[in-house]
Parts: sequence; C-alpha cells; structure tokens
Amino acid sequence: MKEVMLDCLGEACPVPLIKAENALKEIEAGDLLIVQIDHSCAMKNVPEWARKNGHNVEIEEVDDGEWEVVIEKV
Repeated sequence: MKEVMLDCLGEACPVPLIKAENALKEIEAGDLLIVQIDHSCAMKNVPEWARKNGHNVEIEEVDDGEWEVVIEKV
C-alpha cells in the first residue's frame, strides 16, 4: 500500500476534483490518495464524488479551514 499526497491548497472547484480523479487513475486498489483542501466547495465535492464511485473516504481537519481527504481506492 502506498500513499500519494495531492496538494490542492488554494485551488477552487473543480480543480481539486479533476486532480483527484486523475491521481486515482494512477494508483492501485488499496492505495491511499490524500487530498489537501482548503476550499469548502471542494471539501463537499471531492468526498461525495469518491464515495459515489465506491471508494472509502475519511476526512480530517488538520487546521482551521484546512482538511485532508483520505481516499482509499477500491
């Protein structure tokens, strides 16, 4: 299992979603994609999209207004 960090700090939708989608194509099942987000729209859309596509999602607030969305590819 490997972890891939995706820095989307300072980027608004749909950029983080597109980057996450492309990054997930590059990793294997069981790997983790950690998306760093500080935009509330992306905070809603990225986890929603990942769950809808059957991936496991955890959200951790790492700072005030800054989150890490951990997506486990299934």
